[in-house]
Amino acid sequence: MTFEVIDAMSDEPVWLQLYELLRRGIADGTYPPGTPLPSTRQIQQESGLARATIAKAFDRLRDEGLVRMVPGRGPFVARQQAPRQPGEG
Repeated sequence: MTFEVIDAMSDEPVWLQLYELLRRGIADGTYPPGTPLPSTRQIQQESGLARATIAKAFDRLRDEGLVRMVPGRGPFVARQQAPRQPGEG
């Protein structure tokens, strides 16, 4: 997956563009359940995005139940693929 499609000049926030790019990759099977997503460092190196921006995108994916964060290992695609909306129990 290439992160070059993220447009800093867009009206859409950069973190949201990254979130949508990763979410599409999960939905289309680029990142199957149980597999790691690119690390913060990898995304940062390929895109030039700030760590806080990347973290915000990962947080949104986690809040929706699409990603689980593994301490010391990074983000992994959740095995359950029934996304939930933020705020749902």
